[in-house]
Amino acid sequence: QVQLVESGGGLVQPGGSLRLSCAASTSIFSIYPMGWYRQAPGKQREFVATITIGGNTNYAGSVKGRFTISRDNAKNTVYLQMNSLKPEDTAVYYCNAANGRGTPILGSWGQGTQVTVSS
Repeated sequence: QVQLVESGGGLVQPGGSLRLSCAASTSIFSIYPMGWYRQAPGKQREFVATITIGGNTNYAGSVKGRFTISRDNAKNTVYLQMNSLKPEDTAVYYCNAANGRGTPILGSWGQGTQVTVSS
């Protein structure tokens, strides 16, 4: 069974920073791109960023220039460095394997990690 474990969320003020981590199963992490997604209350889960095995990245327009996705294949871990956080970034953040269009592949999601941006 595939496991996805997100961590690193918290409460920060606008303009602050957080670094999220996601540990994934080796069998998935080693062959698929990985992505970050988020879901705010009352809204659909949305794409945030993806990174391929080769290191190519893609970002949602709302986070481009502020967030950076990276991966450590040796640790089966993907990261999301979030800077200049805004209240609208408040959401539960999830990771998943992704296809070329940024669509999540795995049907099972992790617990996610809560990010709250508030003054």
